[in-house]
Parts: sequence; structure tokens; C-alpha cells
Amino acid sequence: MSSNRMAVALFASDAVGLEVARIFRDRGDRVALLVLDHGDERGTNQMIRDVLAGRVDVVVDDTELPHDLLAQVDIALLAWWPRIIPKEVAALPRRGFLNFHPSLLPFNRGKHYNFWAIVEEAPFGVSIHWLGERVDAGDIAFQMPIATSWTDTGETLYAKARAAMVELFGENYERIMQGDIPRVPQDLTRGSFHRAVELDDASRIDLEKQYRGRDLLNLLRARTFPPHPAAWFVDGDEMFEVRVEIRKVENR
Repeated sequence: MSSNRMAVALFASDAVGLEVARIFRDRGDRVALLVLDHGDERGTNQMIRDVLAGRVDVVVDDTELPHDLLAQVDIALLAWWPRIIPKEVAALPRRGFLNFHPSLLPFNRGKHYNFWAIVEEAPFGVSIHWLGERVDAGDIAFQMPIATSWTDTGETLYAKARAAMVELFGENYERIMQGDIPRVPQDLTRGSFHRAVELDDASRIDLEKQYRGRDLLNLLRARTFPPHPAAWFVDGDEMFEVRVEIRKVENR
């Protein structure tokens, strides 16, 4: 690897991790350490291995993470990584970790960004940020806003975020590999943070409660992402789910 290029550890998961691996291959750079998700829920691990065949020095999964090798890289990339990195691991790379987060930080830190972006009518986008002591609170390196409309759902925002995340990384690939990576502190007095346990209760419709039409429609479309659970309500001893489809009408 050229001396003016970053030595990289790539933590690659899911379709975004696969596309990031393809960017490394297509740009002709090597990956010093490839870390794969031991869960491999989408079955992408072997595809990532194949894409980087001949261009990676060491391949492991996260159950056997070699701390000594991680300490020898300049930077580590968390490409759609599903787990929180322990503090002792985060401190190993010489320049730190960059995390891919599918929201326009500081908005919607934490979990279920696509749901809360709609429900809270927050600005939407994707961010690459430095790992910090608090979850999704590290300095911003790069961001890309994403336009939304009434026709969006939790499903469409998920798809938009995945595509935009790959695009954002590709656009800033050379800066990252040359070590020209900004650090812009987040204003944590703005935005929001949500935990996974909040989602189910926030998705409940109370049949005896009054809602603004806007708020109810936002809730319904935010949880429209089949086959995942939808917004729900209880009537008597029966529970129901509800989804919505919104289409823009032209020339009415």
C-alpha cells in the first residue's frame, strides 16, 4: 500500500458493506483487515470475501477480532455495522473509527431512524461520523441530505438511506484514503436520540385519543415497511395492524 494512503480496517455488513467492498476493489486499493459480521443475516459475507479476493491482507469475523492488527491500521470503517464497538476496540486504530449512520446527524441518533424521521418530521439524510464516547454523537466527517415527500414510508427511507450511504462514501473515498477527513462537532442540543425499545409503544394508535391528521398519517406511513410490524391498535380483546399508501395526484 502506498505510504500516502490510509491503512484501512473494513467492518463490512449487509448490502452497504458489499457495495463499499466493491468501491475498494474498483478503486484499486487494498484492505489491511476485513472484519465480517458473524450473524450474516443477509448472507453477504461470502460475496464480500469474493469481491475483495486478492485485495485483503487478513479476513476475520467479529468473534475473533485481532486487536494487534487493528492497532496497526490508520482508520477503521463501520459500513452498516450492526453492533456497538467496545471502547477498548474503538481506541485501537491510529486515527480512530468512522461510522456510517443513516440519518442527518444530530437528528435521529440511535435506532429506527426511518421511523422517527417521519414521525418527528425531521431533516433526513445520511452521515459518516467519527466514533465517540456516546452513541452516534461523534464529530461529523461527511453528510448528504435526502429529500422526502408524503409518498415516503419507513420502507422507502430505508432504501434511500442505503443507496445514499454508498454514494456518500464513494464521493469522499479519496479524501478518506488520503486522510483528509473533517471533524465537525455535532450540536447535541438539536436533533433527537431514540432507543430500540421505544418503537413498539410509539407505534400504538389509541382509539380514544384525538390526533391531528398529519400526525396520524405520519405514524402510519412510518411503520409501513412490510413484512415488518406496522402501526397497531387494540379494540376489545383483539389487536390489529394498519398500513397506508399515499400517492400524489396530478392535475386534479
